[in-house]
Amino acid sequence: MDIDDILADLHRDAEPIETQDLRELTRLWIAERSAPEILPWPEALMDRVTGRIRGQIELIEEQTGDTDPKTNFRLIIIQTELERFKFLVRSYLRARLVKIDKYPLHYLTQPTQRSKLSPSELQYSTTHQAFLSNHYHASFLSQLPANLQKLDDNAGGISMVEAPDVDRAVFVRALKDVTEPIVVEGTDMDFEMRMGQIFVVRWSAVREVLLRGEVEVL
Repeated sequence: MDIDDILADLHRDAEPIETQDLRELTRLWIAERSAPEILPWPEALMDRVTGRIRGQIELIEEQTGDTDPKTNFRLIIIQTELERFKFLVRSYLRARLVKIDKYPLHYLTQPTQRSKLSPSELQYSTTHQAFLSNHYHASFLSQLPANLQKLDDNAGGISMVEAPDVDRAVFVRALKDVTEPIVVEGTDMDFEMRMGQIFVVRWSAVREVLLRGEVEVL
């Protein structure tokens, strides 16, 4: 750890938790919109953010109608902050639901992928896929032989389950010096990432370092 890391840690410690949460939520929102596959659900962060949103809504409802100009000005500031958080949360959830809707079986049939979903997302994807399966069966699958009715068939070593393209290129920036070389599978390419450097690289090559918090997606 160098002096820049120490100063960055001191700066983060001095920031209010609300500011840290806003920055982290913004970073997760950008990453979720750019990454080809869904990222792990940030349970602790979302619990804090949604709890704060509920608290601010209750405060606004309680103090609305107060004739004190100072109170009204304070409520305007709180409501502006509230709308900013609500926009980020809604957009973040929409980005995740787009991926769930596009690759439902991928996220439901693999335990490692299921673990990335929140309880609400898991319930939604399970119900959504059940409706789709019933619709397909009633529309045309029932007319096919029984061995051709499975939606997750992998006969012949070819899976029918559509999955995200993890080799899609993404823009990433190093938040610190990455300790291990980045290896691009299927090639003889590997490289190092230093703090502040920006790269265009396959998602599969930087997925693990992003999950460790060493890089961010742009």
